[in-house]
Amino acid sequence: MLIAAQLVAGLAAVLHVVFFVFESLLWTRPEVYARFGIGSREQAETIRPMAFNQGFYNLALAVGLFVGIVMLGRDGAAGIVGKTLVIFATACMVVAGVVLASTGRKYWRAAAIQLVPAAVAMVLVLLA
Repeated sequence: MLIAAQLVAGLAAVLHVVFFVFESLLWTRPEVYARFGIGSREQAETIRPMAFNQGFYNLALAVGLFVGIVMLGRDGAAGIVGKTLVIFATACMVVAGVVLASTGRKYWRAAAIQLVPAAVAMVLVLLA
């Protein structure tokens, strides 16, 4: 169960690194901002600072989750810290996915991509 939790949590972390790359590094490319429903370069430039900031939030969650995954299998306090980090990071990802889904039906697919791996990882860690 623990290995499955680490693998699924790893997927959630990698996805959030990808979100960071899109939002903070590649935002002004038309194929990237179009994925987020932005229709023009002018609109993308207007919200670029917000996207840049949001990307770093995603990176911070991914880093916290990666650290938690590494510590998860350890004994003693390190294992407790790892479990706590994994639960916290995945819970944040789940909440963000729920909020995204609540903004409209057209965001349900994106919300599911963000939410499902994190939710599965969180449940697996809680059961481990």
